[in-house]
Amino acid sequence: MKSIFQAAARLTGIAIAALAFSGLAPSGASADELAKNLFGAEKLPAAAAPQSIGFYSKGCFAGGVAIATDGPTWQAMRLSRNRRWGHPAMINLIEKFSRDATADGWPGLLIGDISQPRGGPMLTGHASHQIGLDADIWFTPMPDRRLSPTERENMSAVSMVNEKTHLVKDRLWTAAHTRLLKRAASYPEVERILVNPGIKKKLCDTVTGDRTWLRKIRPFWGHDYHFHVRIGCQPGSPGCKRQEATAAGDGCDKSLAWWFTEEPWRPNKNPDAPKARDKMTMASLPAACRAVLSAPNPVSEAAVTVGGMGSTVATAPAPAAPETDTVDVGAPPMPASAFAPTPIKRPPLPLARPSDQSR
Repeated sequence: MKSIFQAAARLTGIAIAALAFSGLAPSGASADELAKNLFGAEKLPAAAAPQSIGFYSKGCFAGGVAIATDGPTWQAMRLSRNRRWGHPAMINLIEKFSRDATADGWPGLLIGDISQPRGGPMLTGHASHQIGLDADIWFTPMPDRRLSPTERENMSAVSMVNEKTHLVKDRLWTAAHTRLLKRAASYPEVERILVNPGIKKKLCDTVTGDRTWLRKIRPFWGHDYHFHVRIGCQPGSPGCKRQEATAAGDGCDKSLAWWFTEEPWRPNKNPDAPKARDKMTMASLPAACRAVLSAPNPVSEAAVTVGGMGSTVATAPAPAAPETDTVDVGAPPMPASAFAPTPIKRPPLPLARPSDQSR
């Protein structure tokens, strides 16, 4: 199979940065419009060289590709959301992960949300997944048959954690789940894997031998029926804002103990407060994201869909680039307001509940 990166490189580049820094905005996209409405309406990616712009919870991306709905070792879920898109490095990783996991004895991956075609804030759900470098994988193994479209919309994933005790349901957890997470953590480009605190504790209590990979396994609310894989900023994305590095150690210390106090589970004092995505305007995003919205589409979805049952990405050319000088994409670094690593050296004192931007 030809490299996804080679296929993506065939897409014609466009002058995203030139548009962004000249102050030009896409037609109809004013600075005060809600970004989620504009990015949520896009059906295809920006036909451009792959690049992530901004931060995981405040940005966008160009040059995205979609993972096929069906592959030899995966099936994509919730197809109506159109969130099978990602940076080619992310899609390449998912394909490789699915093959390696199957070789390890896992039946195959059920793939949840990755990103919208051009990233950006979503109409519903995640605060992150905006720059094509995040993906959700179900803890439910792939069945030995192809799921119907209706099943993919309505089938429920199985929670691995008791919501009252916040501990793993031992009747459901298997050594194969541990191997699956270890395999995901084995890839150098993976920087974080979010799991429910109960799952992190289960790993801390049971993993023997090499425990270095546990450093990448980070506890967070939710993530009881799926785990969240995040890779770092990729080459060719100078406007991508890196996250803080995870702290040293395996994370099986007082920082994990905090999750088993009352503080993390207290009711939200202001549950009706608008979420970040409901307030994020185009002016809130890096300037280059306005140009990403105005970029041309590829010739078809098939031309930028990767994998499938023995297929490869199509080679049809993307639309011709506008006649303008191309400069390096750059966006002012965005504040790292999400995904601060779980404190490692801090005792389990009461802490404020993170906002929805923390996902």
